[in-house]
Amino acid sequence: MNDREELPMAVDAETLLTLADEYHDRTGRAWGTREVGGHLVKVYSLEAPGRTVTERDAAEALRIAAGHLELGRARGSLGLAVVILHAGGDGDYVLVHTWIEGYMSDLAVFTGPAARPDLLRPGRAGLAPCVWEAAVLAHERDAFARHILGGGGALPDRLVAWGADTLSGSVR
Repeated sequence: MNDREELPMAVDAETLLTLADEYHDRTGRAWGTREVGGHLVKVYSLEAPGRTVTERDAAEALRIAAGHLELGRARGSLGLAVVILHAGGDGDYVLVHTWIEGYMSDLAVFTGPAARPDLLRPGRAGLAPCVWEAAVLAHERDAFARHILGGGGALPDRLVAWGADTLSGSVR
């Protein structure tokens, strides 16, 4: 694109540059691995500036995830999942990412107003992870491939290694 002075009509240069100017780190935290809805689940939180995720928030996210995960076998679940509770700048999100047959995954996104876990509902069709959520999921894709698919040894040892491989701190 170096030889272009004009951008394609669909490129919203002003909005893209505003997003770039406002882009910042978010705090990510691993909450450990637990059994939820019959699955082995790695739990994460993400916090926008000024937002905090509490134990109560994490418990509510896991309650929502449990309902979704209990139906996992019907969607081809292999029993491993990642749950992300994102206290975002514009509301709250719970993502439930499950590994399914054929090297594929299933993703459910629940959305709602900030600090109102009782109002979290399935997101609209087509809703996908934001840049910070995608960073956690990218780490998790690599951890799954590294420890479960490409790891050596017995499955219990692979699961322990997978569960220990987490992302915490600054997420960009």
